[in-house]
Amino acid sequence: MSARFDYVQIMIVDDNNHMRTLVAEILRAIGVKDVCEAVDGADALQLMRHAPPDIIITDFAMEPIDGVEFVRMVRTSSDSPCPIVPIIMMTGHSERSRVCEARDSGVTEFLSKPISARGVLERLVEVIEHPRPFVRTKSYFGPDRRRKMDKKYNGPMRRKTDEANQGAEAETEDSKNAQQN
Repeated sequence: MSARFDYVQIMIVDDNNHMRTLVAEILRAIGVKDVCEAVDGADALQLMRHAPPDIIITDFAMEPIDGVEFVRMVRTSSDSPCPIVPIIMMTGHSERSRVCEARDSGVTEFLSKPISARGVLERLVEVIEHPRPFVRTKSYFGPDRRRKMDKKYNGPMRRKTDEANQGAEAETEDSKNAQQN
């Protein structure tokens, strides 16, 4: 890993003081010199207006604004100071539904608790050395949720359910049926 963290500003957003302290100490141990802490999503948004961070590490479960809502506000609010900032979400609840909810809100990386220095380091290196392009659709703005690149794909959408692919898919089914008859 060749990433250097001495010039990276990272914001930690968590309503649990002990977790913020733990994450801050891990960040300092790996060389991050500029760490900012926020007690919830509202506090983080206020701090971001004065000093936009390079990376955000946020908790999933917070009050009064939870991590998912906070991420959506960062990504889509018209007054968001940095809608494309990489966001790493951490949670003690890593069920598939929570991971999908976090991903669909615009999270860049996901980190399950209990966290480790290695886990934090790996996620930081990933967002710094392998940034994902951002995409905008009718219902989503954030990092591309697809990690695999299909070299055979040459269209604007990738899912079978995408509007643009439905017509092409119907034509493909019709041609298959015609060949079988």
